[in-house]
Amino acid sequence: MTPPILWSIAGTDSGGGAGLGADQRAADALQVHLCPVVAAVTAQNSERVTLIAPVGRALLDAQLAALAEDMPPLAIKTGLLGSAEQVACVAEWVDRLRARGPLALVVDPVLGASTGAAFADAETLQAYRRLLLPRATLLTPNRAEALRLLLRDPQEPPPRQADIPALARALRALGCEAVCVTGGDLPAGLTVAAEPLALDWLDTPQAAGWLAAPREATRHTHGTGCTFASAAAAALARGFVSADALVLAKMATLGALRHARSAGRGAGPVRAQPGFVHEPALLPRLSWGEAPHFPAPPPRGDEPKAPLGLYAVVDSAERVAQVLAAGVRTVQLRVKPPAAPATDWLAWLSQAIQRSTEAARAAGASLFINDHADAALALQAPGVHLGQEDLLALDDAQRTHLAQACALGISSHSLWELCRAATLHPRYIACGPVWPTTTKDMPWHPQGLDNLAWWCAMAPAPVVAIGGILSTDQARQAAGAGADGVCVVRGLGEAPAQTVPGFQQALRDGHADAGAPAAGMWPHPSLDP
Repeated sequence: MTPPILWSIAGTDSGGGAGLGADQRAADALQVHLCPVVAAVTAQNSERVTLIAPVGRALLDAQLAALAEDMPPLAIKTGLLGSAEQVACVAEWVDRLRARGPLALVVDPVLGASTGAAFADAETLQAYRRLLLPRATLLTPNRAEALRLLLRDPQEPPPRQADIPALARALRALGCEAVCVTGGDLPAGLTVAAEPLALDWLDTPQAAGWLAAPREATRHTHGTGCTFASAAAAALARGFVSADALVLAKMATLGALRHARSAGRGAGPVRAQPGFVHEPALLPRLSWGEAPHFPAPPPRGDEPKAPLGLYAVVDSAERVAQVLAAGVRTVQLRVKPPAAPATDWLAWLSQAIQRSTEAARAAGASLFINDHADAALALQAPGVHLGQEDLLALDDAQRTHLAQACALGISSHSLWELCRAATLHPRYIACGPVWPTTTKDMPWHPQGLDNLAWWCAMAPAPVVAIGGILSTDQARQAAGAGADGVCVVRGLGEAPAQTVPGFQQALRDGHADAGAPAAGMWPHPSLDP
């Protein structure tokens, strides 16, 4: 494909660590074409900044005008802007470009250097608030920058972790579509052992929560913020929504930190690498709520689990017994309440769960009850499957209890949902819809076999393919992509004893043919921006 075009309007770094140099490495890692627009020239090395020289508005405008003629962007990322005039120039160009078509704007408010040098005066700060924040698709301040943008007293104590979500909400109230307050800087006086997770708070139209990854024990962190913001902008240019773009940015930045090395006496530069998107160890976790709650795995032993295989989704205890008799060994009882439930509906549901549980145990099969978690736990059903909206309605303690009390299956449709599901250490994570489906009305694009294969390679739990699987050939392809289980709803037909053997053979064939994922494999967006 033709690489998407990303403009970075930022400063040079003569030491090669931050600014446009870091932006270029991030753009290369995410396979987009970077147009580096110089907003300021800095004289700096790995230890200090000795001079900052913003370019004049005319020169900045000329660079943007030349690019607009031939290389219009899908996204713009701003870094160091040295004057209110520059901020105004960028805002005007954002409006002109958006009059032509969609454009994402990522604002990395580089208001000062990690060495202590100040980059933005009061007039520039006000221009950010008045002109850039209301146009921002995504704002990526660190905690100190968030306070400055909110005009907080610089002498006040640093914000506590519990205060960060409110800071992000206050910044969104200034007009930003999405905000991510980064937390990679290790607080003064603390060690990596004391703060083992690098936590970024994201507040987006799709999701809010703490994006967590292991903190790297390195002093070579120069260009981390530039890398994160540029990677997020590159992902937006590739068509991902902001929550998914931030997942990719977190992965790229962690990978860049792991490849950082010294280039002088001070902190060395981070180095984003193209292969980051294929490394499961870089996949972050996303909290379900405002507490950074990441529970330990439940004590279920280390014994290997049999593949989930053919996974039948049925709507009655009678149908459970029918598919078990046909040889299915993974079943989901999906019973939706009627529009006007009869007074005895809950009694009927309880009876259906109990009968299904008894039949599954007698057959040595795995059973998951869809949605009705309280009833399932009360009747000691072995497993529960929940969508993420249902899990979001619980609190952290309830989610943790559920994950420890039974085998838990969780739906996922996007990168951020995959990261959120992973926090609960589920028995499996469902990836869907793989193909178009009429079973549910949903906003998600079909994942296709490419996203399914990426899920299977990256997820920290077995992956179940679901959605639109009607034929044995589709089941074979899903198994070939690496799916541990393949859900069939309508495809088993009225006589499962006749259709099940064909599906089971298709899964055996698919698993036998499965190979390693393609080296250049990337996930594609599953939601319109």
